[in-house]
Amino acid sequence: QVQLVESGGTLVQAGGSLRLSCLASGSIFEINAIDAMAWYRQAPGKQRELVATITSRGSTNSAESVKGRFTISRGSAKNTVYLQMNSLKPEDTAVYYCNAVLRQVNYWGRGTQVTVSS
Repeated sequence: QVQLVESGGTLVQAGGSLRLSCLASGSIFEINAIDAMAWYRQAPGKQRELVATITSRGSTNSAESVKGRFTISRGSAKNTVYLQMNSLKPEDTAVYYCNAVLRQVNYWGRGTQVTVSS
Protein backbone atom coordinates (compact mmCIF):
# COMPACT_ATOMS: atom_id res chain seq x y z
CA GLN A 1 0.00 0.00 0.00
CA VAL A 2 0.91 3.64 -0.45
CA GLN A 3 0.23 6.39 2.04
CA LEU A 4 -0.08 9.98 0.87
CA VAL A 5 0.32 13.07 3.01
CA GLU A 6 -0.36 16.55 1.70
CA SER A 7 1.02 19.78 3.11
CA GLY A 8 1.26 23.44 2.26
CA GLY A 9 -2.35 24.53 2.36
CA THR A 10 -3.10 27.83 4.05
CA LEU A 11 -4.91 31.14 3.74
CA VAL A 12 -3.60 33.35 0.96
CA GLN A 13 -4.74 36.55 -0.72
CA ALA A 14 -6.02 36.61 -4.26
CA GLY A 15 -3.17 36.98 -6.71
CA GLY A 16 -0.78 35.20 -4.40
CA SER A 17 1.13 31.96 -4.81
CA LEU A 18 1.29 28.71 -2.90
CA ARG A 19 3.06 25.40 -3.30
CA LEU A 20 1.48 22.19 -2.15
CA SER A 21 3.48 19.06 -1.47
CA CYS A 22 2.46 15.42 -1.43
CA LEU A 23 4.73 12.81 0.11
CA ALA A 24 4.13 9.19 -0.82
CA SER A 25 5.40 6.51 1.53
CA GLY A 26 5.55 2.77 1.11
CA SER A 27 8.03 0.20 -0.09
CA ILE A 28 10.46 1.31 -2.77
CA PHE A 29 8.90 -1.25 -5.10
CA GLU A 30 5.46 0.30 -4.66
CA ILE A 31 6.74 3.84 -5.02
CA ASN A 32 8.50 2.96 -8.27
CA ALA A 33 5.38 1.17 -9.51
CA ILE A 34 3.10 4.20 -9.20
CA ASP A 35 1.60 4.81 -12.62
CA ALA A 36 0.54 8.40 -12.09
CA MET A 37 -0.06 10.98 -9.43
CA ALA A 38 -2.50 13.82 -9.41
CA TRP A 39 -4.01 16.67 -7.50
CA TYR A 40 -7.75 16.96 -7.07
CA ARG A 41 -9.76 19.56 -5.23
CA GLN A 42 -13.18 19.78 -3.69
CA ALA A 43 -14.90 23.05 -2.89
CA PRO A 44 -17.80 23.22 -0.43
CA GLY A 45 -20.97 21.88 -2.00
CA LYS A 46 -19.19 20.76 -5.15
CA GLN A 47 -17.89 17.50 -6.51
CA ARG A 48 -14.24 16.61 -6.37
CA GLU A 49 -12.51 17.69 -9.57
CA LEU A 50 -9.22 16.87 -11.22
CA VAL A 51 -6.68 19.69 -11.12
CA ALA A 52 -3.51 18.24 -12.62
CA THR A 53 -1.82 14.93 -13.33
CA ILE A 54 1.70 13.67 -13.86
CA THR A 55 2.56 10.21 -15.16
CA SER A 56 5.49 8.03 -14.20
CA ARG A 57 7.18 9.23 -17.37
CA GLY A 58 6.70 12.86 -16.42
CA SER A 59 3.89 13.77 -18.80
CA THR A 60 1.60 16.36 -17.30
CA ASN A 61 -1.88 17.62 -17.87
CA SER A 62 -4.08 20.14 -16.10
CA ALA A 63 -7.65 21.35 -16.01
CA GLU A 64 -8.55 24.28 -18.23
CA SER A 65 -9.47 26.36 -15.20
CA VAL A 66 -5.88 26.27 -13.89
CA LYS A 67 -3.82 26.14 -17.08
CA GLY A 68 -1.16 28.81 -17.10
CA ARG A 69 -1.48 29.27 -13.34
CA PHE A 70 -0.85 25.86 -11.74
CA THR A 71 2.08 23.53 -12.42
CA ILE A 72 2.43 19.95 -11.26
CA SER A 73 5.90 18.52 -10.83
CA ARG A 74 7.64 15.58 -9.25
CA GLY A 75 10.61 15.42 -6.95
CA SER A 76 13.79 13.64 -8.00
CA ALA A 77 13.07 10.81 -5.57
CA LYS A 78 9.70 10.14 -7.29
CA ASN A 79 7.90 9.97 -3.97
CA THR A 80 7.05 13.66 -3.84
CA VAL A 81 4.69 15.61 -6.04
CA TYR A 82 4.22 19.35 -5.96
CA LEU A 83 1.54 21.72 -7.12
CA GLN A 84 2.77 25.23 -7.71
CA MET A 85 -0.20 27.58 -7.71
CA ASN A 86 0.18 31.14 -8.97
CA SER A 87 -2.29 33.96 -9.53
CA LEU A 88 -4.67 32.36 -7.07
CA LYS A 89 -8.34 33.28 -7.23
CA PRO A 90 -11.08 33.00 -4.60
CA GLU A 91 -12.65 30.24 -6.70
CA ASP A 92 -9.51 28.15 -6.11
CA THR A 93 -10.60 27.79 -2.50
CA ALA A 94 -10.98 24.09 -1.78
CA VAL A 95 -9.55 21.09 -0.04
CA TYR A 96 -6.76 19.78 -2.25
CA TYR A 97 -6.19 16.04 -2.34
CA CYS A 98 -3.22 14.06 -3.57
CA ASN A 99 -3.95 10.93 -5.56
CA ALA A 100 -1.76 8.04 -6.70
CA VAL A 101 -2.66 5.20 -9.02
CA LEU A 102 -0.86 1.95 -8.40
CA ARG A 103 -1.84 -1.18 -10.34
CA GLN A 104 -5.24 0.38 -11.10
CA VAL A 105 -5.91 1.11 -7.44
CA ASN A 106 -6.46 4.71 -6.34
CA TYR A 107 -4.86 5.98 -3.16
CA TRP A 108 -5.81 9.27 -1.52
CA GLY A 109 -4.40 11.60 1.04
CA ARG A 110 -6.54 13.33 3.63
CA GLY A 111 -6.31 16.70 1.92
CA THR A 112 -5.00 20.16 2.70
CA GLN A 113 -7.15 23.27 2.88
CA VAL A 114 -6.42 26.18 0.56
CA THR A 115 -8.38 29.35 1.16
CA VAL A 116 -8.01 32.34 -1.15
CA SER A 117 -9.35 35.60 0.18
CA SER A 118 -10.56 38.36 -2.12
